[in-house]
Amino acid sequence: VQLQASGGGLVQAGGSLRLSCVASGRTFSGRIMGWFRQAPGKEREFVAAIYYIGGTTYYADSVKGRFTISRDTAKNTVYLQMNSLKPEDTAVYYCAAGSGGSGWSAIPSYDSWGQGTLVTVSS
Repeated sequence: VQLQASGGGLVQAGGSLRLSCVASGRTFSGRIMGWFRQAPGKEREFVAAIYYIGGTTYYADSVKGRFTISRDTAKNTVYLQMNSLKPEDTAVYYCAAGSGGSGWSAIPSYDSWGQGTLVTVSS
């Protein structure tokens, strides 16, 4: 699976951005798609995930109620709508795909990663 993320940028606190991740390659049946982020000097952390076929979603507590993950199976694209952005959301955001065998939020559950897209939230 090849993943291409886009949509990052600079936004003021309280603003919104939508990230996109276009997937290509093998079938996505039985796979989950996720978004992670990594701020400078910090470890990569889970943000949100979606079961690609059924659409079940899962969120980190820090973004619950502000971020929404969705997918368009016809376009092989997963989105991350980010609202009410805060300076602490500033990070490089990565999309990923995997089997989810180690849990939705676990990095080992994902075996394909896209390049990151930078999101900067100014105060």
